[in-house]
Amino acid sequence: MFKAPFSFDGRIRRIEYILSYVVYAIAAFVLIIIDEIIQSFADPYLLLICFIPLLWFIIAQRTKRCHDLGTSGWFQIIPFYSLWMLFGNSDHGPNEYGPNPKGEGNYNSINEIGQKEY
Repeated sequence: MFKAPFSFDGRIRRIEYILSYVVYAIAAFVLIIIDEIIQSFADPYLLLICFIPLLWFIIAQRTKRCHDLGTSGWFQIIPFYSLWMLFGNSDHGPNEYGPNPKGEGNYNSINEIGQKEY
């Protein structure tokens, strides 16, 4: 779980998608608290600079969840598509974005490797 969290390649399961939002919410809350504490003597753009990696993380995780559903990462900008990402089932077996992270259906491509045509 959380292999290459900042990468846009591959697929993730629904549980990792949900945990990504939990991590995002906790980190955002901590950054806001820290910003409130040091607001009087720190640069006002410090919070923005700290949010950039956090935003990159959540966009990458959403893209990988779109890949798990067999769609492009651009689908995440469609209104209410996040509900489908939350409740939709992943593609069975491998798709163009990689093997199924659950391992379901991946064995078909492995069995085809060892077969010879005569």
